Amino acid sequence: MSLKNKNVLIGICGGIAAYKVCELIRLLRKLEANVKIIMTQNAQKFITPLTVQTLSQNRVYLDTFESEYSYDIEHISLTNWADILIVAPATANIIGKFANGIADDLLSTTFLAFNKPILVVPAMNSNMFENRIVQANIQKLKQMGINVLEPDAGLLACGVYGKGRYPENQKIIIEIERLLEKKDLEGKSILITAGPTREYLDPVRFISNRSSGKMGFALAEEAYKRGAKVTLISGPVNIQTYADIKIINVETASQMYDEVKKMKDEHDILIFSAAVADFRPKNFKESKIKKDQWQNLHIELEKNPDILKYAGETKKDWQIVVGFSAETENVVENSQKKLYEKNADLIVANNVLQEGAGFDVDTNIVTLISKDKILEFSKLTKREVASKIFDFIVDYLCRKEQR
Repeated sequence: MSLKNKNVLIGICGGIAAYKVCELIRLLRKLEANVKIIMTQNAQKFITPLTVQTLSQNRVYLDTFESEYSYDIEHISLTNWADILIVAPATANIIGKFANGIADDLLSTTFLAFNKPILVVPAMNSNMFENRIVQANIQKLKQMGINVLEPDAGLLACGVYGKGRYPENQKIIIEIERLLEKKDLEGKSILITAGPTREYLDPVRFISNRSSGKMGFALAEEAYKRGAKVTLISGPVNIQTYADIKIINVETASQMYDEVKKMKDEHDILIFSAAVADFRPKNFKESKIKKDQWQNLHIELEKNPDILKYAGETKKDWQIVVGFSAETENVVENSQKKLYEKNADLIVANNVLQEGAGFDVDTNIVTLISKDKILEFSKLTKREVASKIFDFIVDYLCRKEQR
C-alpha cells in the first residue's frame, strides 16, 4: 500500500504525547502523503501551530469560527478532502465527546461529519485510561465501527509505569495503510516462512546464508494490511514489525519444518519465502571445536526436510502453496521445474546474481510463475514486490474458482 497522494487529516489533542505527532507528520510527508492538521485549544499549549504548519506544509486549522469572512465550512470541507481521520493523541476528554455525540469545537464537529475511516489513538495516564468511564466510551466507539489503536504499556510522562503510552509512529503508519488498503484477503488465514536457518556444527558455529528476512516480513505486513490473519515463522533476523501478526521464532530447518507441520492445515495460503538450508551437519559436537582440531576435521552433511515439497504433497484442495526459487542461471526453466516437482501453485523466482535482487537488500527483481501464467517485473522495493505477489495470488484464486 502506498500513501503517495493520500489525504491524511490529523486531529491533535492536548496531551503530553502531542509532540510525538510531529514525527508522525514527518513520516507521512516522507511517504508523500498530503497532511492537514486540526489542533484543539489545549493541543496548542503543548506544541505550536507554527511547528505543525512547517512540518505539514499546510495551513493548520484551529477554530470552527476562525475567520468570520470565510464561506468555507471547514468541518465539512476537511471531511470532503481527507481520505482518513487520525486523532492522536486522543485524550479522555475527546473520546468522551466522540462517544456521546458532543460537537463543540472543530475537531469534534469534523468527527461527526466524517464518513470515511477513522483511527483514534488514545494516550494518557494509565489510571485515566483504565477508568471505567473511559473504557466504556472506547468500547462504545468500537461498537460504532470506529478503529481504536490500543496504547502501549511503558514508562509514562508522569513517572509511573502502565498502559497509556502513545504507540510507535510506525505502528500508526501501518494501521493507516491497513485502513486505506483494499481488503481482498479478508477472511483468509496465511502462513509465511521468512529469513535464514542455522545448522549448528557446535554450540557456537553454524552453517547459514545471507537471507535477511525482509521479503518475508514485507509479505506478512502486506497480507495484514489487506485483511488476512497472518502467522509468520521466522528464522534469526534483525527486523521488527508493528503489524498485528503472530510471530514464531525458530533457528534450524527442522524446527521450521515442525512448526509448519503443526500449523499447515489451519491456513488457506502457505508462502515459503524462507531461505532454508538444504543440508545440516550429521554430527553435532557438544563442546566447542578447538583450533587444533580443525586440521583433520571432516564435516559430513545430511539432507534437511524439504518443507515446500511436504506442503505441496499434503495440501488440501482449498489451499494455495507458494514457493520461492533463488537461482543463478536458467531462472524461469529451473523455477518451472520446481513448480511441478514440489506440487506448488505459484513460484516467485529471482536471479540472486542480479544487482538489486535477492538477499540482504531492500529491493528485488522477480518473475511470478504459475502453471498457466508468467509475469516478469523490473526492480521494485520488497514492499512493492509483496503487493505484486498478493495481486497474483488473488488473481490465481479468482481463476481457480472459475474453473
